[in-house]
Amino acid sequence: MATLFQGLPSSTAFSSSNKFNHVPAPTSFSERKSSIVTVRSDARWSPVLNYATHKPQRLITNAVATKADSSLASTSSKPGHELLLFEALREGLEEEMERDPCVCVMGEDVGHYGGSYKVTKGLATKFGDLRVLDTPIAENSFTGMGIGAAMTGLRPIIEGMNMGFLLLAFNQISNNCGMLHYTSGGQFKIPVVIRGPGGVGRQLGAEHSQRLESYFQSIPGIQMVACSTPYNAKGLMKAAIRSENPVILFEHVLLYNLKDRIPDEEYVLSLEEAEMVRPGEHVTILTYSRMRYHVMQAAKTLVNKGYDPEVIDIRSLKPFDLHTIGKSVKKTHRVLIVEECMRTGGIGASLTAAITENFNDDLDAPIVCLSSQDVPTPYAGTLEEWTVVQPAQIVTAVEQLCQ
Repeated sequence: MATLFQGLPSSTAFSSSNKFNHVPAPTSFSERKSSIVTVRSDARWSPVLNYATHKPQRLITNAVATKADSSLASTSSKPGHELLLFEALREGLEEEMERDPCVCVMGEDVGHYGGSYKVTKGLATKFGDLRVLDTPIAENSFTGMGIGAAMTGLRPIIEGMNMGFLLLAFNQISNNCGMLHYTSGGQFKIPVVIRGPGGVGRQLGAEHSQRLESYFQSIPGIQMVACSTPYNAKGLMKAAIRSENPVILFEHVLLYNLKDRIPDEEYVLSLEEAEMVRPGEHVTILTYSRMRYHVMQAAKTLVNKGYDPEVIDIRSLKPFDLHTIGKSVKKTHRVLIVEECMRTGGIGASLTAAITENFNDDLDAPIVCLSSQDVPTPYAGTLEEWTVVQPAQIVTAVEQLCQ
């Protein structure tokens, strides 16, 4: 069971990079033949679970009440076109490949197979096998090849079929991707994007349920972002490709089939800006990726109980958008962090340290962080669910914070 803990007195560092035009964002959900996610959300959390009778419920993905919020409006009334999240990633990638002939893709099965989650489907036919390059099962080798290509002026997108596989390329990502601009005295830029699916899926087992944000956050010179909607998936993909810095784009395996309308006109998001998902007054809830939807599920219950939570999707995992976060903390004076990353050394720990260092005098209560347990993700569905934060726990944490 994910647990509550108070702020850690650790330290973190922040960097800056180029900015892009920001356009306000929407949200929503759908498709893929497998079920998306199950949660326990209606009752207050209890430490006892009857495994014989427990039947998880499907997550309500558009669950937020009462506050007027344009990002949660019905998608049917929005202009633009409707896409699944993986299609939005593909559309952003395709647009950038059309715009810049230096953009190329490499990875396992990214070519005519279209990628394991079909993000690159059809691109090999359109752009050819040299720009959409199928590689052997050799993550360290093709990641190094992509970094070398970036040094020569190309803009490679390196797909990890599963983020866990990129641990095999950790040396290339750490010692080369993140550091070559510095160690070369600025002679080389590394405009590379490393992307792929990660997170706890539906019984994918421990090795395919990795959350590598905590692994990569300490590497100097690398930016990290996490998409959570079709809108921000496309906008962040385009921004990452155009960036002169190496960027790791985290995609959650259970969010690929979210559906929403996105604008017909071109847009590019900032790699360093958080998204205000729901304005509120009582408590600031900071989250990202799949946990955005668990938080919004909990927000519905909290509103019905009389609480007014402010929900922020931090999106930029490195550096943090301390401007947006700070404004919220100064308004609510209470902070709850909800993440799927591990409790020890995770994004929540770094975020706790950053808020404590910068906004400690604005806090009326200790920071609370809900994280996944420090255990390998079980294969059994009921046990897997217990290792990840659920909406009922978020409701309980907010009630305790606001006492």
